[in-house]
Amino acid sequence: MTVVTTDLLDRPDARITFDVRGTGPLLVLVGSPMGAEGFGPLADAMADDHTVVTFDPRGTGRSPADDPDTDSTVALRAADLAALVERVGGAPATLFGSSGGAVVSLALAQERPELVGVVVAHEPPLEELLPDAAEHRAATEQIVRTCREQGAAAAWALFLESAGLGAAPDDAAASAADDAGLPATDGDATAQQAADERHFFLHEMRETVRWRPDPQQLRGRRVVVGIGSASAGQICDRASRALAAELGRDPEPFPGGHVGWLEDPAGFVARLREVLART
Repeated sequence: MTVVTTDLLDRPDARITFDVRGTGPLLVLVGSPMGAEGFGPLADAMADDHTVVTFDPRGTGRSPADDPDTDSTVALRAADLAALVERVGGAPATLFGSSGGAVVSLALAQERPELVGVVVAHEPPLEELLPDAAEHRAATEQIVRTCREQGAAAAWALFLESAGLGAAPDDAAASAADDAGLPATDGDATAQQAADERHFFLHEMRETVRWRPDPQQLRGRRVVVGIGSASAGQICDRASRALAAELGRDPEPFPGGHVGWLEDPAGFVARLREVLART
């Protein structure tokens, strides 16, 4: 059984709860809105030969923000990540970022390159790189407005449609929450999930999808752009391919879709190890 140690990082206006397992080179698994729980299987597998850090981003799960209605910008989350790498030690770190966590990882590679060795950016939703970015901005605003007026379930349905995830309407909220790595809606998790969903839609999603990378800076970094083999045509697939083109390199396919490590754990871990070994 993998031993997991939990600790707390004090940050301006927030406290970040993080978990450490394994020994070896530092690997940080970065999500947004996904927290540590969603990375559990991947973290356990990689802890065989890495010091693996997982954490709940500010305003989510075990990492409360002093003001839950403050926007969680990419720059703020990147600063949290920088402080976490410095706290644990072992820089330069390898970062595996998923979805919005990939955006945060890229931001840290730009701003604090001395802390980052390799970034595997798996399906970052960089909508500003798409030719139809204006349409996606409008869709994001509609999702945010729907969450305010009708609640998270209605917002999830619009989110799924916009992202091209294609779940049936009756399963929309549960499916999207799973894809985002949020806890299941049962028992004691319900109140926390409701708070996490509200934070994501109202204070995190817009900030994430509107961040623009600086390709000139990132071309000099060791950046791998990952795409899910089952994600073809979805927004994150298109945005990832656009980023790879900006960086002048090919995207790297990984098993499964947006959360492939949960769909094909063994295949995903093998592919991640292969990519890291030659990066």
